[in-house]
Amino acid sequence: MDILLTGGTSYFMDAMIDKFTKEGHRVYVLSGNKYGTDRYKKVFEQYDFSYDAVVINEVIESIAPDTVIFSGAYDSNYSKESDQGQIVSYTTGLVNLLMALQCSKKKVKFIYLSSEQIFQDRYEEPLTERDIPKSYGAYQLAIRQGEQSVLNAQTDENLETYVLRLDHLYGKPKTSQDFSELLSEMCREGMFFNNINTNEKNRYTLLSVGDAIQHIYTFVNAKEPKQRIYHISSGNTLTETEIAVAVAEGMANGNKKISVTERSLGMDYHTCLSAEAFNQEFGAVYRDHPEDSIRKIANYVRKHFKKYYQTNEKKFVFTNRILNQLFMIFQILIPYIENTVCFIPFFMLNNRAVGSQYFANLDFYLIYVLLFAIIFGQQQATYSAILATAGYIFRQQYTRSSFEVILDYNTYVWIAQLFILGLVVGYLKDRLRAIRGEDKREIEYLKNQMDDISTINSSNVQIKNVLESQIINQNDSFGRVYEITSSLDQYATEEVLFYAVEVVSKLIHSKDVAIYSISNGDYARLFAATSDKARCLGNSIRYKELPEMYRELERDRVYINKDMNDAYPLMADAIFSQEKMEMIIMAWGIPWDRMTLSQANMLRVTGFLIQNAILRADRYMEALEAKRYHEGTSILEREAFKTLLGAYVQAANRGLTEVTVLSIALNGRTILQAGMDLGHALRTSDYMGQLDDGQLYVLLSNTNLENANFVMDRFKKLGYIANVQNLEEIQL
Repeated sequence: MDILLTGGTSYFMDAMIDKFTKEGHRVYVLSGNKYGTDRYKKVFEQYDFSYDAVVINEVIESIAPDTVIFSGAYDSNYSKESDQGQIVSYTTGLVNLLMALQCSKKKVKFIYLSSEQIFQDRYEEPLTERDIPKSYGAYQLAIRQGEQSVLNAQTDENLETYVLRLDHLYGKPKTSQDFSELLSEMCREGMFFNNINTNEKNRYTLLSVGDAIQHIYTFVNAKEPKQRIYHISSGNTLTETEIAVAVAEGMANGNKKISVTERSLGMDYHTCLSAEAFNQEFGAVYRDHPEDSIRKIANYVRKHFKKYYQTNEKKFVFTNRILNQLFMIFQILIPYIENTVCFIPFFMLNNRAVGSQYFANLDFYLIYVLLFAIIFGQQQATYSAILATAGYIFRQQYTRSSFEVILDYNTYVWIAQLFILGLVVGYLKDRLRAIRGEDKREIEYLKNQMDDISTINSSNVQIKNVLESQIINQNDSFGRVYEITSSLDQYATEEVLFYAVEVVSKLIHSKDVAIYSISNGDYARLFAATSDKARCLGNSIRYKELPEMYRELERDRVYINKDMNDAYPLMADAIFSQEKMEMIIMAWGIPWDRMTLSQANMLRVTGFLIQNAILRADRYMEALEAKRYHEGTSILEREAFKTLLGAYVQAANRGLTEVTVLSIALNGRTILQAGMDLGHALRTSDYMGQLDDGQLYVLLSNTNLENANFVMDRFKKLGYIANVQNLEEIQL
């Protein structure tokens, strides 16, 4: 299996890499650091790009991962101290990665790692997956928003998304950033003050890195998890004082003892995640004991405390500041020092040229000034002119006095000529450099604009293609809708209810659709479904116990599962007859980008178009049950039972329902006697009847072989032996 891990280097990332590598998987890492400063061991390939980089699509296409684990709350690239820009980068990077995976041709499982940090309130009971987080800090809000983005990004085609929340993770730190706040502060107090202050009212449920990695690995290998959010928690709750005692014992060294001072202040604080759902589904076992592990961590920190705490940092702050200032001054003076050094050979050349037959008219000072003006600009040209003037006056004093040199107007003409040429050429050089810099910045800006335009254009092209495809294919046109709904007319009345679910599936583009029939007021029984996912609520539900959905349906409105609650379908609509709810259409597997008002209207229109057909079929079924029984029994007449059984068998062959047929051994009893005895042991949705062979049969609707055993045991207690009948052998 190809595994893509995202996140900066940390003890947690190292542990995940070790686990998946040892299990024989190929591990890739997306560091999230474009500078490539993080290095990972034992990985097959490392990609040093930020999450919001344009090339993420190419990275995903190159790796084609089976599973992506986004480190989320445990990404060392981000922390609670992250500024607003880093948090925005985190959020946009996650969305960018999800979009790249949605465009991937390979089906991918995406796992987002969150933590208890998103629950920033006081809680008395362990928190389940259904509890709504309360986050107030910018970093915690970003983690929470990441969960929502991940859950909403799931698609039916190629992306399964899940969230795992880890409860108070701890382990042996690789750097000071890997420390949990609690352990870091306790170890610091123990090392520098030989005392740890604690609050007995604070309690923490700790989860070791080893246990966390093992359960993440188990979840990666799970085929079809029942939920999309899971809590992973050891359930080992310790008070702050108990943790401090373990730290003190681990840091004790010879005669050096660490004391623990208890100060019970404020209200009780405890945030504990309930891992009951995860533990039951995956049989999770937690092997590490927090107190033993904390002692080992504290002992390791004591031996390597310089690695985590800089004790001499303040000692050299002033010295470092002076050295930095001197270094900056030296950098500023370097060009002037170079200029002064270069002036010396020109001064010597000018002295040699005086009185020379060939070089007397050659002005080396002018060449010197122009050279520095052309190369370095106006500032260095001015300094060069000053040095040249000083050299000229010094040379003139060989033959004349200083007073004569000052009074000579040729001196001023020469100086003016030197400064004018130097400043003009230097100005032109500076201007040219400024123009080039502006051009470079403008080109860079235009490149960024082009990238943005390219991204926007790609999005527009995608939208255009979708709209174009809808127009060309006319999948949602009125003609197409009528064509699909009118196909129900070709089926017999007893078959309409089964095939109506296929009609709904085609029109709303969902593979997971179920139709429930209202019975006994508060209960709805499953009549037909297109997939196992559509049967997840069970064969019989008390729909009023789903209050969010019931409130919308009762008001004759389409229910949309905006919170992505796993206990509810993604969309649902009710079919009414004379203001009485008769049927409920439920749908799952709808991409989040299609959960719109338009899709809701399509479901409503579909319900209206098939309403008459399915209501007529439902009433026919009720009439079939009420009027075509043998008198005084619950046994259907032969022709009625054959018709009903044929409809169920055909629907079962197309995967629209589950049906089990039992043949009953009468053991000398009459058909009528058996009907009276067994009638009380059947559900309202089950049927008894005879076929041409004269034998008694029982049709168990929406029942598989496993559930049929319960009915067979019930019959056995009444003295009747029932055998499962092969549907292919039944003569209709």
